[in-house]
Amino acid sequence: DEEVDELETKVFEDASDELLNDIVVEKRQILALHRTARHQKDILNRLSTNTYKMISKDEQIYYRDVYDHFMRVSDAIDFQREQANSLLSAYLSVSSNKMNEVMKVLTIIATIMLPLTLIAGIYGMNFQHMPELGWEMGYPFALVLMLIITLLFLWYFRRKKWL
Repeated sequence: DEEVDELETKVFEDASDELLNDIVVEKRQILALHRTARHQKDILNRLSTNTYKMISKDEQIYYRDVYDHFMRVSDAIDFQREQANSLLSAYLSVSSNKMNEVMKVLTIIATIMLPLTLIAGIYGMNFQHMPELGWEMGYPFALVLMLIITLLFLWYFRRKKWL
């Protein structure tokens, strides 16, 4: 219980690869415990009923008591299994959200850089008959145009609350 609770706290603080490894290890341990408990439950059930003639009615009461206690433990193991599965799902969800944030930032940067690259590419061509080449203000015009496009994109992204 304590280990799963500790891992659950860590998932929302820092979802790292080491944490994923810890979650998988914990999940495997719980699964191994579940496999063992499943077989023990069947054995204790048989001992607590009239399956074996060598066990008296007085002894069956004690086996029934042990079986009841074991059922509580088995239920706790099942609960921990569910917790471990939801912990893994939470980890994957947090990781996915972080990845989405990174992708959003990269998309915004690429969206801003695309028209700037186009303008730089056009004015970087070595053609003889480009009207802006002879214009004295051509270079400052291209820089101001790039700045305006960048500011317009930033304004738009902030308005959409993407930035």
